[in-house]
Amino acid sequence: MSHQAAKLEALVSQNRNTTAKKTRFIAITSGKGGVGKSTISSNMAYIMARYGLKVGIFDADIGLANLDVMFNVKIKKNILHVLKGEATVEEILVPIEKNLVLIPGESGEEIFKYASSGLFERFMDESGVLDDLDVMIIDTGAGIGEHIQLFLRACDDVIVVTVPDPAAITDAYATIKVTSRLRNEINVIMNQVRNDKEAQALFDKIHKVAQANIGPDLRLLYLGQVSNDPKISSSVKKRALFSRDFPTATPTLELELIVKRIAKKLERNVLVNPKESGLGGLFKRLMEHF
Repeated sequence: MSHQAAKLEALVSQNRNTTAKKTRFIAITSGKGGVGKSTISSNMAYIMARYGLKVGIFDADIGLANLDVMFNVKIKKNILHVLKGEATVEEILVPIEKNLVLIPGESGEEIFKYASSGLFERFMDESGVLDDLDVMIIDTGAGIGEHIQLFLRACDDVIVVTVPDPAAITDAYATIKVTSRLRNEINVIMNQVRNDKEAQALFDKIHKVAQANIGPDLRLLYLGQVSNDPKISSSVKKRALFSRDFPTATPTLELELIVKRIAKKLERNVLVNPKESGLGGLFKRLMEHF
């Protein structure tokens, strides 16, 4: 651990000896843009919140950050403003629904430019407002950049979203290959598919190539599919969530199945040191890998 990281680790640990919920950190990523990653992230977060889980969604898709558009809210400041001392954590949080809050983010690279300053101590104290989160979804940028890998390494689960397009499949495999150096379990969601047969066939192709080139140590898991449906693009154009607008539509029911599979992994009602939970927990993990 570097001197900077050790110093930050000490800041995280001090004065936070009470207990909090154990937060499950889930990174949702993709090999290229335009595959519906943020649509999946936002609707998944909404469904989880509707099921009674306390959910934070962290927008780390820097440059193309569009969760504010997905949720139809205005963002004035993000986490960088907190680290610069220009806002408090509470001031940047955007409540979306009951149990669901948007955390306007920044890239790992930008975060650590300010992380060694004295303001970081205050930030860690303030981040306690999110210690009761069951789940934090991190909507990463597309591709395999270093700051994206930082988030992928820090999370409990990584979900790669792709679509039935040859270029997207190639980029998804590249993301899986790079991520396999960081972890041995990766989940895949097939988006915008015609039917389950197409989704399974495409996943099987990716899995076969991964087994041949990455090796048997990688557990590549098929999490499910979300079918192509004009209702989704209709909702996106209206800056609305398709799962809220069309609760009985096929894509919503498919995403609910995916959420149920993820929910089985959650450690419910486990009390831990707050440095393992919420926003503070995410930053502690980022520090360990920085």
